[in-house]
Amino acid sequence: MTRSEKEAIVNELSDSFANQGAIIVCDYKGMSVEALEGVRRLAKDNDVNVRVVKNTLAKIALKNANCDEMELTNNNIFIWGEDQIATCKVADKSAEANKDVFSIKSGVIESKLADLATIEAMAKLPGRDELLGMLLNVWNAPVQNFTIGLQALADKLTEEE
Repeated sequence: MTRSEKEAIVNELSDSFANQGAIIVCDYKGMSVEALEGVRRLAKDNDVNVRVVKNTLAKIALKNANCDEMELTNNNIFIWGEDQIATCKVADKSAEANKDVFSIKSGVIESKLADLATIEAMAKLPGRDELLGMLLNVWNAPVQNFTIGLQALADKLTEEE
């Protein structure tokens, strides 16, 4: 890889990392191509990016993006996206599906270093669509109860006639 190619990768990753809510670093050593493609499909379905990057290039890109410095060793795959919860869920689901060969190492959430426990806790939170559904149910409940009450009153009045 030439120096100009490396600079292009660092610039692209720096721009991408700077605008993201979460960046998760995972170990993928020993994964089959099919399993790795499964991780990429899951990420694509959730609007999350996945890429294998050399550690030195990733360190430079993280530094350029004003993220906390983390120790990067061995084989790493980076998962990042704007939605912090979706990004953590992709990493967590991939780790569960490929327990022996895929593991979460660490991550950066809102430019601050996050440990494994934080990432797993965020993965268990409900996603945006689930939260909107919950909110809709809360807003819908009073109207639903009112209509049930009106129907009960109408039924009672028709029985009395």
